[in-house]
Amino acid sequence: MGEKRAEHGRVKRSAERLGRGLVFALILFLAWELAFRSGRWSRYVLPGPGKVAGALWTMIANGSLFVSMAVSLRRVLTGYLIAFVLAFLLGAAAAARPRWNDYYGPYLEFMRNVPPLSLIALLILWFGIGETSKIIIIVLASFFPMFLNIRKGFTSCDKKLLEVGQVCGFSYFRQFSRIILPSAVPDILVGMRIGLGYSWRAIIGAEMIAASSGLGYLILDAQQMSRSDKVIVGILAIGLIGIACDKVFGLLVSWVTHGGADSENI
Repeated sequence: MGEKRAEHGRVKRSAERLGRGLVFALILFLAWELAFRSGRWSRYVLPGPGKVAGALWTMIANGSLFVSMAVSLRRVLTGYLIAFVLAFLLGAAAAARPRWNDYYGPYLEFMRNVPPLSLIALLILWFGIGETSKIIIIVLASFFPMFLNIRKGFTSCDKKLLEVGQVCGFSYFRQFSRIILPSAVPDILVGMRIGLGYSWRAIIGAEMIAASSGLGYLILDAQQMSRSDKVIVGILAIGLIGIACDKVFGLLVSWVTHGGADSENI
């Protein structure tokens, strides 16, 4: 009975949040329509909802929107996975060998403070405007939030639990897999979620500078063609696909933790 009430409460809270979100969306839509009809801004600067809806339908019908979304999503996932593997391995090394930080720590701190997009000109000279330069930008953007959180998770394990493992005769690898890694899961998930957002920000900027496809290129091309309606469609697509990725990540979190973590707070 208690579980049914808890489930009913979660469903009710989700419905209430959805309702409030729809109300706010309706208010924004009405404000947009009123601003458009007021004539204070030119139709080039502020196209009406009807024109944007028409552009959206056209781009869906000819498939150009889905192609751009697929290209950007592929780039993001590729760079994001590479960054996660590097962050996990380096975070584990930082936990196992803290003294190694004296060698690579200053260089990581230097790179962490360099905006990835500032390197795009150099990367284009080295790798051209192909996929490699964009993947590197995504890796640089998403690596540091994941690495810092993963390192924090690995190094903040309860010392008493580690002492229990030593008393039980655990090897380091068994101690890592049985004690350190499970305790670090929340921090790892936080880093992964933040890194995913950074990946999207980085790829859109990179595609607006050096690309011939993707959502960033779609927005830049629409701006150069004076198609503000398509620019807004591109922005909406970025926001929606970002929300979708975040929701999928939340489901994965719930599955990995067997429902033991509140994915909305991670």
